[in-house]
Amino acid sequence: MDLLGSTSPARRSTPRVSPSRRRASAAAALVLCLGLATTAAGAAPGEQPDRAQPAERAQPSEQGRPVLGDDGAGDPYFPLAGNGGIDVDHYSLDLTYTPPEAAPAPLEGHLEGVATIRLTTTEKLRRFNLDLRGPEVSQVRIDGKRTRFAQVENELQVWARGLLHQGEEVEVEVFYEATTTRPTDIEGALYGWVTTRDGAMVVSEPDGSATWFPVSDHPTDKATYDFEITVPDGLVAVANGVLEDESSEDGWTTWTWDAPDPMAAYLATATVGDFELTTTTGPDGIPIIDAIDPALPPANSADLTRTPEMLEFFAERYGPYPFVSYGAIVDDDSVGYALETQTRSFFSVRAREGTVAHELAHQWMGNHVSPGRWADIWLNEGWASYSTWMWNEHDGDATAQESFEQVMAIPADNGFWSVVVADPGSLCLFCGAIYDRGAATLHALRGEIGDDAFFELAQQWVATYGGGTATTADFEALAEEVSGQDLTTFFDVWVHQPVKPTEW
Repeated sequence: MDLLGSTSPARRSTPRVSPSRRRASAAAALVLCLGLATTAAGAAPGEQPDRAQPAERAQPSEQGRPVLGDDGAGDPYFPLAGNGGIDVDHYSLDLTYTPPEAAPAPLEGHLEGVATIRLTTTEKLRRFNLDLRGPEVSQVRIDGKRTRFAQVENELQVWARGLLHQGEEVEVEVFYEATTTRPTDIEGALYGWVTTRDGAMVVSEPDGSATWFPVSDHPTDKATYDFEITVPDGLVAVANGVLEDESSEDGWTTWTWDAPDPMAAYLATATVGDFELTTTTGPDGIPIIDAIDPALPPANSADLTRTPEMLEFFAERYGPYPFVSYGAIVDDDSVGYALETQTRSFFSVRAREGTVAHELAHQWMGNHVSPGRWADIWLNEGWASYSTWMWNEHDGDATAQESFEQVMAIPADNGFWSVVVADPGSLCLFCGAIYDRGAATLHALRGEIGDDAFFELAQQWVATYGGGTATTADFEALAEEVSGQDLTTFFDVWVHQPVKPTEW
């Protein structure tokens, strides 16, 4: 992510149905299952009605294994993000969205969704959770059969109809709807499904995906995705991956996207608006799909023409581009940041060259290799910021050494140096030090171990952990392995101490 306007960056499938049939099915589900968000779906005719159960923490079974999945993945910064007992393999999101009416009508949209989730249990379970915050659920099915559920705080609790054994593969369908507004994260920044006059801006770092679909919302539970997004004719729905189909019926257009590469939930998007789609071909035949708001002047997206050069530049340093496509969304909604949404980076109002490089580098560093804990976010932002330093040098601007010296010119008593880069706290995920001190750490490491070992480390990092997650400890260990050096003091000084490094 980039915070724009600051001196440093901060911040497979189920059978398809036609839009009309899908809306009819969703409507039928609502008729069958009306009720409060905290109550369970009703029973089928002749069955005993299901009842929502009170919230419970995981308890041991007779065999010593939990039968209630934990309500989080164990991240201390976001205790309710992610879920225990399950590993999601694939999300198929079938969404129908009605944007707000013109002003002065309220800035509220309406979202109807059916999420079909393929998951594998990682322990014996009677109940598991999904993250969901805002939408109201009308019905849940497991392998086609309706089952009990409840909504509590950040969680959708789902009861199996019987005991699920470890390693069991199940398909979960969740029918839901929401009046969409403009949710904010713990720092007050807009994120998740952000309603706009012409559609929606969907950018979810760190835990905003739960505002628009039921999800295991932590980077350690990556999955593949496909999307069917139905919007009024004239609007464009842009998601991750490649565009598979566009079809219109009865005043609605359905946009079908396929994202077959493992993806952390916060990187998923389903942005809707007045966009012009263009597709070009990048190095090695990579499709570059851009969605540009035509209300913006051409200069605001002109720097995207450098994308093919940047793809080649970073591939030489980090290895082959890891996904099926790339591209950008440039929207006219002034929210003040950019985000590295996987395969389709998002830019608010303008895609500036340095930010274009930053978000593209994230596709390797942050998207392909994601943080094992949110405390490790410097490995996302430090690498992306250092990538921009290297691109600037390549492009004839300031050298990486000059950028490093600018950081080191910050006085030792400046609060910038008080951030512990490897453990900044949940309210400092996007502090300047995460970006610039993170980048300076990498430049100092390059000087410590030499260019050959440094770029070998970069490629090994991507090759070893790509498609998954990794931590600061993993990075330190790999750096020592590749360089053959003891780097304990180096990393202690640079990422574990809240003081300005002076020697290492």
